[in-house]
Amino acid sequence: MSKKSKRSKSQKRNEITKGIFTVLEKGEGKSFNYKQIAAKLNITEGNGRNELIKKLVELKEKKRILEEGPGQYKAIGRTKSYHTGKVDVTGRGNAYIVVEGLDDDVFVPFNKLKKAFHGDEVEVYIYPRRRGRKLEGEITKVTQRNKSTFVGILDLQKTFAFVRPSDHRMYTDIFVPLEKVNKANDGDKVIVKIVDWPDDRDSPMGEVTEVLGKPGEHNTEIHSILAEYGLPYEFPLEVEHFANKLDTSIKEEEIAKRRDMRDVLTFTIDPRDAKDFDDALSFQVLENGNYEIGVHIADVSHYLRTDTILDDEAYERATSVYLVDRVVPMLPEVLSNNACSLRPNEEKYTFSAIFELDDKAMLQNQWFGRTVINSNERFAYEEAQHIIETGSGDIPEDISIRGEGYKVAHEVVEATLTFDRLAKILREKRMKAGAISFDKVEVRFNLSETGEPEGVYFKESKDANKLIEEFMLLANRKVAEFIGKQKPVKTFVYRVHDEPNEEKLIALNGIISRFGHSLNFKTKKDISNSLNKLLEDVKGQKEQNLVDTLAIRSMSKAIYTTDNIGHYGLAFDYYTHFTSPIRRYPDVMVHRLLQHYLDGGSTAKSEIFEEKCKHSSDMESLAANAERDSIKYMQIKFMEDHKDQEFIGVISGVTEWGIYVEIIENKCEGMVRIRDIKDDYYTFDEKQYAIVGEKTKKTYQLGDEVVVMVKNTDLMKRHLDFSLLGKA
Repeated sequence: MSKKSKRSKSQKRNEITKGIFTVLEKGEGKSFNYKQIAAKLNITEGNGRNELIKKLVELKEKKRILEEGPGQYKAIGRTKSYHTGKVDVTGRGNAYIVVEGLDDDVFVPFNKLKKAFHGDEVEVYIYPRRRGRKLEGEITKVTQRNKSTFVGILDLQKTFAFVRPSDHRMYTDIFVPLEKVNKANDGDKVIVKIVDWPDDRDSPMGEVTEVLGKPGEHNTEIHSILAEYGLPYEFPLEVEHFANKLDTSIKEEEIAKRRDMRDVLTFTIDPRDAKDFDDALSFQVLENGNYEIGVHIADVSHYLRTDTILDDEAYERATSVYLVDRVVPMLPEVLSNNACSLRPNEEKYTFSAIFELDDKAMLQNQWFGRTVINSNERFAYEEAQHIIETGSGDIPEDISIRGEGYKVAHEVVEATLTFDRLAKILREKRMKAGAISFDKVEVRFNLSETGEPEGVYFKESKDANKLIEEFMLLANRKVAEFIGKQKPVKTFVYRVHDEPNEEKLIALNGIISRFGHSLNFKTKKDISNSLNKLLEDVKGQKEQNLVDTLAIRSMSKAIYTTDNIGHYGLAFDYYTHFTSPIRRYPDVMVHRLLQHYLDGGSTAKSEIFEEKCKHSSDMESLAANAERDSIKYMQIKFMEDHKDQEFIGVISGVTEWGIYVEIIENKCEGMVRIRDIKDDYYTFDEKQYAIVGEKTKKTYQLGDEVVVMVKNTDLMKRHLDFSLLGKA
């Protein structure tokens, strides 16, 4: 007998086995005879029935199914085989179902997807596990679609059209009748909505809801990124109209209800290109020699009232989205850039955390509540950094945001230097407590007026950035402590960060050992200390960005929740987000809850806020993905003009189909496909994180420096291909 026929018989028996379990498990505890099972599996010929009977007897003897009466079979423990999970489609069209509570994901082959898409919530039936085999199953039904709209290219035929989705995980085209193309032209990039998927159709049916433009055009591609994640790029007209009608004037009767801090020295420090200023610091020396430091946050909740279309829109968005060339704000401009922006020499309503600190940054007193301020100055980080480094208030023209040299008042200089000194003490305390210092290099672009990338630079976190960070962290932590420690326990919104997964840390240790680094696993504190040492040791090294990225990936994700488990990365037992309500909806919730409890209100319903926390966490994740995609898009656009140039890069990833290389000078990452390396036949060595030449035994390993050239740039797929020229 040929190998082929043996294999086909084996496959047939496996199909019968899976079919038996499917029928019995769906039977809700009922028993079936072989004829009933055969009918449900459409087995009609004699050989098939004989195979079925043999398999039933075999499964009964192995105690994998029960025989209730003569020839009557039923499943064992139905409820253990059906689970609900999220679909994660691979690039090859198969999928894994992520089921909460299961150690392993469930593999589902393409032909068992039952029309489920990436991200859908599904019911999955898990086949009985064989020893040493991965979990495998089939989708029995889609319980909730992740989304119904997709971005793609319209292919217009004479009598019909179809859309080819841009997302490589979307495995089917979408059929569109001609009357549903919405004036789109052949080749346009569009948003298509699925309206039906009849059982007898291979492809779903849809309609074009929006024409984005011609593929490859800048605005088309940026809007495509937002649309792929279901993120808006403009406000509905009725929301804009509602916001524009708000009374944003400062009123004496409202000031009377607040702590008046308009006469206290106050200023903002932000990026030089910032449009909204949602936090300010105030400073004064008290009679006892201590410092009163105010962290003043725009009082968004004063304007953003519950049960309005403006609040509904802000909640749906949940966050501002920071793309490479623009910001998609959570709130309309009348609030984000005007009423709630703490611009200099303008009276503004704020929600404040006021701290009394002694000379050693020990907290002596605190106060939380609504205030009114008038900011004296607006500084860019570069200007504040100049004051910190020189002790001088003479701001040179080349870093001044005012277009000319500028003299800063002596009292502002003294306040800035004191802030810096106290911030460094606070930071040192955090690090000693086990906080982890992630200062990952951030890629930024110099853009032309038309949005074309003219150069790449890296955003550095200097003392001025860390100054602001420490006082924002102080406010966030103390607000969370203030509510979190109250008895009886009150519902609150926390920002939590779980301990890292040990398996991921062990994997990280294996990779960094190739660069001469290691982690200490003895205690939680030792892990934190060794992670910090690792991040410090790689600064300025060729492997820095790779190690920074891998270290971040080994961490758990921070989320919003009402269940406080502390923040591992910051080493805080209590932490929340209080300081950015212009751009984060959870901060708005925190402001509302804090005021509610300051007014003596009873505890809020945790279920309602937990649902809002989950939505906020989900939207934050989508926004982060969109931001990453926009950077990737701009990197590829930048590399289009550098096709004839050789670059030195670091191998940042190794897979069975190729190696990923990150160019050292600009952090652009692309792929060298194995099939394109012609000097040998290379295979993937998973243990070495390498590809190895079959004849020469030459290796290209994670972390190796190599020389590459751009082979191909694909803006629509956001993919960059390199040619490998050899080791550096």
